[in-house]
Amino acid sequence: MPQRSAVGAFVFPPFVRHTSLHPAALATYLPDFLRHLTIQRRLAKNTVAAYGADLRAFLRFLARPEPPLPDEVGKEEVQQFLHHCHRRRISARSNARRLAALRAFFLFLEKQGVLAVNPLEEIDGPKIGRSLPKALTVAEVDTLLRPPASPTPLALRNSAMLHLLYASGLRVSELVTLPVSGCNLANGHLRIVGKGNKERVVPFSAAAGERVREYLERGRPLLLKGRPSPMLFCSNRGRAMTRVRFWQIIRETALAAGIAKEISPHMLRHSFATHLLAGGADLRSVQMMLGHTDIATTQIYTHVDTDRLKAIHRRFHPRG
Repeated sequence: MPQRSAVGAFVFPPFVRHTSLHPAALATYLPDFLRHLTIQRRLAKNTVAAYGADLRAFLRFLARPEPPLPDEVGKEEVQQFLHHCHRRRISARSNARRLAALRAFFLFLEKQGVLAVNPLEEIDGPKIGRSLPKALTVAEVDTLLRPPASPTPLALRNSAMLHLLYASGLRVSELVTLPVSGCNLANGHLRIVGKGNKERVVPFSAAAGERVREYLERGRPLLLKGRPSPMLFCSNRGRAMTRVRFWQIIRETALAAGIAKEISPHMLRHSFATHLLAGGADLRSVQMMLGHTDIATTQIYTHVDTDRLKAIHRRFHPRG
């Protein structure tokens, strides 16, 4: 078990190298590594879970047919694993994430003295490029956010969630876990604890506030039926909403509204950022609202469509 140092940080005990163990022993270091990611690097729960899944896939690959010892895992084995993933039609983006997980794991083992040589030092990641985010048009957003025909408790909840998501640009995980205490209707802002337990304050529009207020007054009490819940958005059984269920809700709403695009919750987040920047918002403010650590992540939203570029060119070029 890790112990606290004098300054309060967790310190893991040094590992003892066992070269005579079966290669499955490499898996015994995985729980300590995942705890390291959670406690010391303070990565988000979903990120830690993804790293764990990627590393378990690698360990399963090493276990057949003749698994090597931990210090025998070299560049060739890692490349064979990535090639194996490619043959299984796993995307370059997913392979890049798996490689990132392997880099972090083997660097951890190297620092703990389990491995003398890091097999990832000479391996380049797959070139994945950076695809432009898919966003809805303003007209499509207006269609998606139309008031429900029948204001049932569930319809009021769904409408409030959609309005708040587009008005604030939250991640879907942040939306479904938002507590009532995190929504300040009086001042029109949300207090969000995002990736890495980093806190930020995000404003939302008066229109979204009205939808949330209507849900709180006419929808949420009927869903809870007197049961207590700290969550702002709850299911018809009074439980917290799930990411999967909200994914279904947004697709059902889009289908009912006649929107042909395959919409995801993240697309509304993309739309939030794209529409703000197109309207003149500065990049740094959008970065803060989205909760991006690196502004380079936000810069991808500065793309503009060709028609808008042509219109600007015709308007301002002296020989347009």
